[in-house]
Amino acid sequence: MSWLPSKVSPASAAHESAPDQSIESLVALHHGFVWRVLRGLGFSRADADDAAQQVFMIVARKIESINASSARSFIYGSTLRVANNARRGRRRRREMATDDELDRAEPEALGPEQRATVVEARALLRELLAQLPDKFRRVLILAELEQLEVAEIAALERVPVGTAASRLRTARQQFRELLEAARDRNPFLNEA
Repeated sequence: MSWLPSKVSPASAAHESAPDQSIESLVALHHGFVWRVLRGLGFSRADADDAAQQVFMIVARKIESINASSARSFIYGSTLRVANNARRGRRRRREMATDDELDRAEPEALGPEQRATVVEARALLRELLAQLPDKFRRVLILAELEQLEVAEIAALERVPVGTAASRLRTARQQFRELLEAARDRNPFLNEA
């Protein structure tokens, strides 16, 4: 069964993958992750595309100094820096990102009412996430959208595991409170 990967230790896996670390492989592995984090941070589809491109331009410039075992962490940190710079620029211009494109991009299988419900729910989700402090919003996105374990979140956020777990508990609690306060606007509760 030569198609099955052999078991190797994490240290040797990182060493073996280092020569294969190219910008193409890093983009293939991490683009979706970067894009979803940016979307979770409130970027429109177009702005997330632009910001993701900036992230990978940074990665391309720094690729020689990126350790293969910490590539995801480097990319995540770059994503946060690009996002912060973009938000500062947006605040200076007082522009608000719109998301009409996402709201129209729905699977054909949904009927008009279901599609409208999903559009309303997404708008509410973006609004509620925007109300969370950044450190809580980031861990919530990583846990709920990216389905990362607390240890992985801690590594990406460069905080102790206990801190990541505490932030995640707080983020979930704050999100539940915000969702409860917006109960009358939750389209999934108003369907019945």
